Amino acid sequence: MVNRVIVVVLDSVGIGQLPDAHKFGDVGSNTLVNTAKAVGRLNIPNMERLGIGKIEDIAGVSKDVNEMAFYGKMGEASVAKDTTSGHWEIMGVITDRPFPTYPSGFPEEVIEQFSKSIGRSILGNKTASGTEIIEELGAEHIETGFPIVYTSADSVFQIAACEDIISVESLYEICNCARDILKGEHNIGRVIARPFIEENGTYTRTERRRDFSLPPSEDTVLDKVAISGYEVVGVGKIGDIFAHRGLTREIHAYNNQEGMQKTIGCVKENFKGIIFTNLIDFDMKYGHRNDPKGYAGALEEFDQRLPELIDTLKPDDILIITADHGCDPTMPGTDHSREYVPLLVYGKKLNKPHSLGIRTSFTDVGATISEILLKQKLDNGKSFFAELINS
Repeated sequence: MVNRVIVVVLDSVGIGQLPDAHKFGDVGSNTLVNTAKAVGRLNIPNMERLGIGKIEDIAGVSKDVNEMAFYGKMGEASVAKDTTSGHWEIMGVITDRPFPTYPSGFPEEVIEQFSKSIGRSILGNKTASGTEIIEELGAEHIETGFPIVYTSADSVFQIAACEDIISVESLYEICNCARDILKGEHNIGRVIARPFIEENGTYTRTERRRDFSLPPSEDTVLDKVAISGYEVVGVGKIGDIFAHRGLTREIHAYNNQEGMQKTIGCVKENFKGIIFTNLIDFDMKYGHRNDPKGYAGALEEFDQRLPELIDTLKPDDILIITADHGCDPTMPGTDHSREYVPLLVYGKKLNKPHSLGIRTSFTDVGATISEILLKQKLDNGKSFFAELINS
């Protein structure tokens, strides 16, 4: 009997372009494989033992192993390649229409309404790298007190401010104002607070980022499991992604190491339900910054912590390791990439591991969790639970 499912999302660790990648400008993307090639090889022996090398050919990772976990990859059914749609789909909700994007900046009427709401003008209003735009406009922001607004190829309204000029709490309030405005045709997927500090002319983003997401368009597996009386714990930015819905507890973590530590701490507790963790460093620190060396280092660092997580699992736990999209650090752009995501499933009392094949939707994870905990089928997704327990 399975009483708890732990889902760990390696944010942006894609594993090869989807068939429609050309529609998103992502032909050639393969975050995991290309990162390994860029650095020569990956040293991830623990994920290797789980069987990740059997999904794709990854430099430095053997596929000649007696795998410990079920393995496969999943395509995204949602018409998107962003964090919000990826996580929602993992928990059973498919996004039929892409969230709006603004490659030329936000319309004048949106900026006017936003400025009026917060009582001050803004700087920026263009597509930009987060680190580059604070270098460009940081001094002017400090002089004027005007927040910096920018976006990317994703559906995001990002607001950057120096913590000494606009306090973090005030920045969060400003983001709430933006969230209230961005509805209807401008229903941006996420408003993101991007606080930074300045020292001797150097601008550095802090770890007090916060995402203000749209609420899911329908109940997710998290909602259904929580309503049924189970514990549902979100670690990292899960609470932000789901607009704080469907969770009985939120545990903030500002980097991968803290996310792993807090996940392991939760696993040690005795409760039935879901632990849902997002590990953000791959995407935020390395993918968007075209840093394959840093990306590889983050993968190897995660791999080093993996045995502790596995050893902590209880006999009635199932661990699912996956991702929400790609963000290939070797590609010319700095945005997410339309990719398959890996699927690794481990449990101490499961059937002999084997391939789960190529899944057509991330919702297969949600469908599996629903079958395990609620004994219910989802409208979306095909559960693979029977493959885990039947010989």
